[in-house]
Amino acid sequence: MTASQVMRRLMLAGIAALLFATAGCGYHPGGKAVRLPTDLHTLYVPTFINGTSTYRIEQTITEDVIRELRSRTNYRVVTTNDGDADATLNGTVTAAIISPLTYDPATGRISSGMVTVTMKASLVTSKGKVLWENPNYLYREQYQVSRDAPSFFEEEEPALGRIANSFAQSLVSDILEAY
Repeated sequence: MTASQVMRRLMLAGIAALLFATAGCGYHPGGKAVRLPTDLHTLYVPTFINGTSTYRIEQTITEDVIRELRSRTNYRVVTTNDGDADATLNGTVTAAIISPLTYDPATGRISSGMVTVTMKASLVTSKGKVLWENPNYLYREQYQVSRDAPSFFEEEEPALGRIANSFAQSLVSDILEAY
């Protein structure tokens, strides 16, 4: 056997060992799948609670969550409690902070800002059993501030709208996928 054949066999053995080692690395999904009950058909989604001083943020978020639930699930989503709902999706906006991020060196004015919103949500059956909850949602959205005074446009509202949309998508995914 030549030296090149020995090297080739050692290399093939090393590759095979590496493939076997990575095939059984113990990877598994991080979440524990909890399926929603099959008798769950109607969800009551009241307007989320606003624990901040940001005007109407809870309404924007609630509307996006309802829209997302209706588009991605077969549940009947109601906004008034008629007593027929199988579960209630509660939410609270716990903080909404708007802060400057960067400044224009020439004028000293703010050139970009950051909106940070924290929320919590839970899905509770009509009998009071918690099916799902997450007390620690955190979203950030950066926005640019217009430098031209005549065409100035307040960018905080669109940034809050983008946060509401992202939150709604994450919330519905988290509930449906149980992660």
